[in-house]
Amino acid sequence: MWFAALQFLVLLLGVALFLWLADTLPLAQSALWVGVLCAGLWAVGALMQGRIGMLEVLLIEAAALATATSAAGLTGAHHLLKPLVMLIAIAYVAVHAYSTGAKGLFFIYLLAALVYSLAGDVFLMFPGYFIPGLVSFLVAHLFYVALFKQGTAWFPSRKALVATLAVGSLMYAFLWSGLAPPLRGPVAAYVVVIALMAAQAIGRAVVLHDRAAVGAAIGACFFMLSDSLLATNKFAFALPLAPLWVLGTYYTAQILIARHARPVA
Repeated sequence: MWFAALQFLVLLLGVALFLWLADTLPLAQSALWVGVLCAGLWAVGALMQGRIGMLEVLLIEAAALATATSAAGLTGAHHLLKPLVMLIAIAYVAVHAYSTGAKGLFFIYLLAALVYSLAGDVFLMFPGYFIPGLVSFLVAHLFYVALFKQGTAWFPSRKALVATLAVGSLMYAFLWSGLAPPLRGPVAAYVVVIALMAAQAIGRAVVLHDRAAVGAAIGACFFMLSDSLLATNKFAFALPLAPLWVLGTYYTAQILIARHARPVA
């Protein structure tokens, strides 16, 4: 209750600040900050209803602020908030594992995937570090593949495997003309790995058919969507409000996976 009360006070201050500055902001930025306030309000409401915990509230709020500061061009604030999101996600998974007494490879793989995602986030914040960022996320997806393999066979849904590889192939063909020759090999490897990750997650959901597995699979699909948007913006053509779409789908993916990825009982 004290945490919810504190969050409500912060939201009131955010609303007051927004109203003070609203007449000076472009319409797109006004909509952006309204979205952040709505995300915070939804998170506090879900906390009061017992549907999420305190760390999840902080995770949602940090993700919304990281997305908004990037879209608004507030570079300094974004460089602080972007790593913070994954640090909170790592803390959330670690606390959950400790509180439930869960041990084993499942949570090791999940934490490793989040740590490498954090490294990728940091690399991609700075010009000239695209390849290190790409490699970091490639390793993160390999850990996600191993994570979603736990309790199931390799790629139990052949339809999902064919579908994700087909989508990846079409995306790669679409990007081909915009890729510099040195990038074609690394990007191809990344496309294959993320397609395999999504296929494994979807196959796991098909086999287990429970809410947690389905939530994680939806997160994996959002990851593919986020990377497709990022690649389109970087190698094909500029997307309007690109950070909003790229980071919005990326954080949706990471939050869904962190929240729903659970070992088979």
